[in-house]
Amino acid sequence: IIENILRRKDILVIMPTGGGKSLCYQLPAMMMNGMTIVVSPLIALMNDQVVSLKAAGVQVAALHSNMTKSELSDVDRQLQARQIKMLYVSPERINSNGFTDYLARFEISLIAIDEAHCVSVWGNDFRPDYVLLNKVRDRFVDVPFISLTATADAATQQDICK
Repeated sequence: IIENILRRKDILVIMPTGGGKSLCYQLPAMMMNGMTIVVSPLIALMNDQVVSLKAAGVQVAALHSNMTKSELSDVDRQLQARQIKMLYVSPERINSNGFTDYLARFEISLIAIDEAHCVSVWGNDFRPDYVLLNKVRDRFVDVPFISLTATADAATQQDICK
């Protein structure tokens, strides 16, 4: 998985919960130039990962709806200073008006779509903003994408890849 990402190939990863999915994008993020964007639907999961990565010395931040204006400004300052290696965002944030144009100002090395099964209308966790991630893919055509999930039947896998 990591070798394919480092070769700048898109990849779909299906691994069980606790199987190391996060390492599949975190390790390449540390090895590549630029910033990795991680799209995650769960604020609690984002916050847990940010806290753990910060404790390990990684320059990481999150942008989501539960942040104060001051916290958002702090992240913006860090982004402008190129002090963030990994940025966690919600699907709603990455699809918000003008946000991909904002991200395009930075060197994006990888985009990771966590809980990628949410793209599928066949699943219980369908999120409309996940379907719109194809526009993000269109905006960053030269950036490798990694989509990760623990659960995906054949129909869901086809939806994710499409």
